Amino acid sequence: MLDIQKSENRRKLYIQIAIKRCRPGSGSSLEFLKTRTWNHPVTNLTSLIQKTRFVVVGGIATRLYMPERMTDDFGILVLTNDAASLYQELRQAGSKKVGKLSIGGSTWLLPDNTLLDVIESESAWVNSAVTHPESSPDGLPIIALPYLVLMKLQASRSQDIADVTRMLGGADETALNLVRNAVKTYLNDAVEDLESLIMLGKLEFGE
Repeated sequence: MLDIQKSENRRKLYIQIAIKRCRPGSGSSLEFLKTRTWNHPVTNLTSLIQKTRFVVVGGIATRLYMPERMTDDFGILVLTNDAASLYQELRQAGSKKVGKLSIGGSTWLLPDNTLLDVIESESAWVNSAVTHPESSPDGLPIIALPYLVLMKLQASRSQDIADVTRMLGGADETALNLVRNAVKTYLNDAVEDLESLIMLGKLEFGE
């Protein structure tokens, strides 16, 4: 409960500062803000994990919803009940567990020396997230925008808030309403903050 309160307080502080300082437009061109690329390859996890459902999350997942940025943040989300199966597949593929995550899960060293964070969760929305992913250009299952926003709002680090703002700024009204519904259902105390972040994102796009 204390960690949740800290995340909420951080989120509100970042939003207050951003609203105070933000002006229409940004240092990036509108053309850049609309780009969606997959130029930096990542490990083909579907060749290592073939049976257990998972979705790619974190910085890699944001590529589908905002301009690509360099990041080593390679993580996946799996249902807690499916974690043992996923770990067995990773071991059989030659991966090694190298640590634990404070949020639940573990870090693995893959055969190509990539570090992979496996986040375990039994939250009510996770089954839907792993069952209905988006797809990357190279075929990886990517977490859908509403659930990615949920995760980043719950973490509420400065980079998470920046990512949410930029992703929402580039989203159309249909996508925004899906995000609104997810936040209202699963993170109701962030509904007001979400609207502030949408406003900030649209300001960056000059709207």
